[in-house]
Formats: sequence, structure tokens, C-alpha cells
Amino acid sequence: MLEGQDLVLEEIVPARQGWAHRVGYGETLVITDLEGRQAVDFLCFDTDDLRDRYSATNTIKVQGNVYVGLGTVLYADSGRALMTVVEDTIGRHDTIYGCCSNPNNRLRYGVETTESCYSNFEAVLAPFGLGREAIVANVNWFMSVPILQDGSAGVAEAALKPGSRVALRTERDVLAALSNCPQMHNPCNGYNPTPILVQVYRATRDDTSLAR
Repeated sequence: MLEGQDLVLEEIVPARQGWAHRVGYGETLVITDLEGRQAVDFLCFDTDDLRDRYSATNTIKVQGNVYVGLGTVLYADSGRALMTVVEDTIGRHDTIYGCCSNPNNRLRYGVETTESCYSNFEAVLAPFGLGREAIVANVNWFMSVPILQDGSAGVAEAALKPGSRVALRTERDVLAALSNCPQMHNPCNGYNPTPILVQVYRATRDDTSLAR
């Protein structure tokens, strides 16, 4: 429970599945890794113009950091602030590795797969009228991709505690979309995809601090 806020939505997202929901201005989205070591791919969009999507480039450049963590603002292509990380039990999350896809799995691992974060995004964004053009470089919550001095990078095994979580406050009405990653060919999920918890909190009625 977040202090001064009421729980308005709570859902378990099963392992390997996607999820999308509109989250109103001033509400807080909380994503919890229930069992630990589960990567969650994430995108968000301005509901006033769904073409205005999360921009990894703007977010990295404005923050001056390739990782997302406490205090990071997620910016859109337009430069508008979409969401701010207001709680983070991990410290840093990946912004550069993007989402897994079936073609990418074939290129990297030589395997043919039928499920991926890309296909999850396609499925959950379609009801909102969004297609492949909406799937861009995303945030990977709970995923460790260290960048070495020579520029090399790769998915590292991250021994995260069960109950690890991030909380994001919306800076405008947004569409939030995520994929509870099904990847089994690198250690981002500990080779064992598991469920996550998604919650949305809204400020109590007597809290006028978030009035427009």
C-alpha cells in the first residue's frame, strides 16, 4: 500500500504474457517481481496522442545515463514527460537491449520460437489501434545489462530478491504496456519465467496536490 493512495487495480500477469492498461494522470503504477529474476519489458504512450511514445534516446540524453532508476523521468518522442520512477528497490534497469523477438532469437541463438516480448507487445497494443510501428526500444525492468569500458554489453545473471519492485508516477494520462518476458535462451529470467504483480494506485480524494 502506498501512503495517501488507494489501490484501484491489481492483476497478476502470468509468466510469458503481456499486459496493457490506461493509467491516469497522477496515478502510480507498481510492478513487482514476485519470485525474483524476472525481466519485464515496458513501453508507455501519451493517451492524448498514442503516436507519441516512450523514447529511449530522449530519456538517456536528458538523464545523461543509460540506466533507469529512482528519479528517472521517461520521456516521449515529443519531449513530454510520461512517467517518473518514484520507488525502486533495484538501483538500475536496462534501456538499450530492447525486447526479444522470434527473428532475434533465431539470429542470436539459432532457435525457432513462437513467443517473445515483441509478439506480446503486438497482442496487447492491437486493441488500442497500435501496430508494429509502436514497438520501439523499451525499458527492461529488473534486467542487468552491464556496459564494459570497451563498449561490449550482454545480459548478466541478476540474483534479485522476490518482491523487488518499481513504482512509476504518471506525469500525464498514459497507456502502459508490458511483456512478462518469456525468454529462455539467456539468464534474464533465470531460465524460469514467473508471474509478476501489477498494481495501480490513485491519490485519495482529499489530496489536492495532484490537481491539474
